[in-house]
Amino acid sequence: MINRGRFCLFAQSEAAYSARTLDLVRCSTVIDMLGLLTLNFTKFSSWAAQPETFHSSDFQRLKDSGITVFHPSVGYTTGDVYSSSLHYITALNAFIAEHGGQFLRVNGVADLATAKESGKIGIVVGQQNSDHFRTVEDVDRFYAMGQRVSQLTYEDNRIGGGSGDPLNGLSEYGARIVARMNTAGMAIDVSHCADRTTTDAIAASNKPVLVTHSNCRVLVPNSGRCKTDEAIRCLAARGGVFGVTMVRSFVQSAGPATIENVLDHIDHVVKLVGVEHVGVGSDVDLDGRDNRRAKKKYDLDGIDYSKKIFDLTEGLVRRKYSDESIALILGRNFQRALSEIWAA
Repeated sequence: MINRGRFCLFAQSEAAYSARTLDLVRCSTVIDMLGLLTLNFTKFSSWAAQPETFHSSDFQRLKDSGITVFHPSVGYTTGDVYSSSLHYITALNAFIAEHGGQFLRVNGVADLATAKESGKIGIVVGQQNSDHFRTVEDVDRFYAMGQRVSQLTYEDNRIGGGSGDPLNGLSEYGARIVARMNTAGMAIDVSHCADRTTTDAIAASNKPVLVTHSNCRVLVPNSGRCKTDEAIRCLAARGGVFGVTMVRSFVQSAGPATIENVLDHIDHVVKLVGVEHVGVGSDVDLDGRDNRRAKKKYDLDGIDYSKKIFDLTEGLVRRKYSDESIALILGRNFQRALSEIWAA
């Protein structure tokens, strides 16, 4: 037998990964800072309401993804955003509590390591729109419920501008929300924020700010959701981390879009501000989006999203990143930033 140092990790799959890739994923606390347990919200509602519908095979599939910590954040923008956010976080907490042997709610940075050591899956509770903060006191209420990350805007709101309105800056109320989130120890996410709101929020915060899921506008010039080099520099200068996403339209403007193009975004952030400021925020579950939204292609070419962390790691190995740098990208950068943000 000739051992070529490559292994088929998944049954019924010909995909092979290097021993180095498998070791890096196995040893890392892999954090997907916009990682969804499922994009099938009917299924999630069933899991939360009827715990017996979540099977051991469902858990094993999540474990086999190589992801240690998921941040399954959603964004409510219409109707009663406060009530919708309250309901979602209550349901997520109930799901975690019902499956305490398999999941751990991440309340502080020590829980990231605990999830890895215990073999559980860590869940960071977050929201992609902060309109549920009707008053600054609501920051404390949702923090008490376990919320540890909040994206300031999904679209324009009282706090500031969404990505469709690049010149709309952080409001006076938004500055008060930023200050209260700093005090509470809740991470500020600016992934969907307008260009000006993004830089205003970074300047206003006395703790690092996160982009949990976005990409580089220099590589996708027609996307307001991708971030400018100026924003990435501002983020890094204050200790923030930039999560690179795997949604097709944020990876490539047109034509083929593969894991190689995702790696191009990582390369760009690394060259711009250093490897210490880039991570993963895939913005997808283990099935991809195309099977639910057939009218538009959201997924990358040639990727099985259940193996995306292994494909990404193999690509980083192929591009000659060191083991230390890959470990930073897979989770240690977000771990460091969250330890600063969540500190009292």
